[in-house]
Amino acid sequence: MNTRLWTLRHGVWQLPAGGAIMGILNITPDSFSDGGEHGDTASALAHADKLLADGAHIIDLGGESTRPGSAEVSIDEEARRVLPVLRELRRRHPQALLSVDTRHAAVAEQALEAGADIINDITGLADPAMRALCAAAPCGIVLMHMQGQPRTMQLAPHYDDVVREVRAFFEERLALAEAAGIARERICLDPGIGFGKNVEHNLALIAHLEELRVENLPLLMALSRKRFMGAVLSGGAPAPVREALPTVVMSLLAADRGADLHRVHDVRELRDALRLRRAVLGA
Repeated sequence: MNTRLWTLRHGVWQLPAGGAIMGILNITPDSFSDGGEHGDTASALAHADKLLADGAHIIDLGGESTRPGSAEVSIDEEARRVLPVLRELRRRHPQALLSVDTRHAAVAEQALEAGADIINDITGLADPAMRALCAAAPCGIVLMHMQGQPRTMQLAPHYDDVVREVRAFFEERLALAEAAGIARERICLDPGIGFGKNVEHNLALIAHLEELRVENLPLLMALSRKRFMGAVLSGGAPAPVREALPTVVMSLLAADRGADLHRVHDVRELRDALRLRRAVLGA
């Protein structure tokens, strides 16, 4: 199995063969699946401890919901939610890889000062201020594709060829990042499942995932509990799926097609599934 390298804040990380796991820690009242469950610092820290114990390689902290239809929160409120948890996690787990899911350069700057290793930007480094910040700080970056904005992105997403267009977006944004002084080896690419895509778009991106890879950069898949799986399973309208099994199955299919990282809620279940997959592939 191929392993890939990702340059993070404190050096080059060799991703585990068969896939790394990014555990989701939403410190929000309104995320689509687990909003309000970890909204205070104590419960967020307890959940982060559990995610690490269950096998997460990275904890991804988010203080703003970007579910379809969500409204933007203020920078001050996002920082108020995330920073106390981030600082305490860095103190408790000095070797852990910590990511902050934000589209705001002001929040990202404070997160990096508090010890974040990775900035996970759903806008794909659209903001010149975010590019300048990431150029000045040696962090890892998740560069995601999104069509539209969270409030409206699922109203009528359209592509002539979703795989070709997402890959072209990656190439364009990588060129912007490089022009800003960001080395490509610091970037991981995320096709943005569910962000301005319908069911067919999401399935096509998973099926043709390796075609999205640019210059051997790592690919992250964030499939956890996404609504398109509910549509596939029911034959009806998209709906969140809280059970772990659909996410595990889809993540394994993505791993077979080249995914290097998996952003999930249910870490232990995916950890075990990836171990079984590695055993078979290594036999």
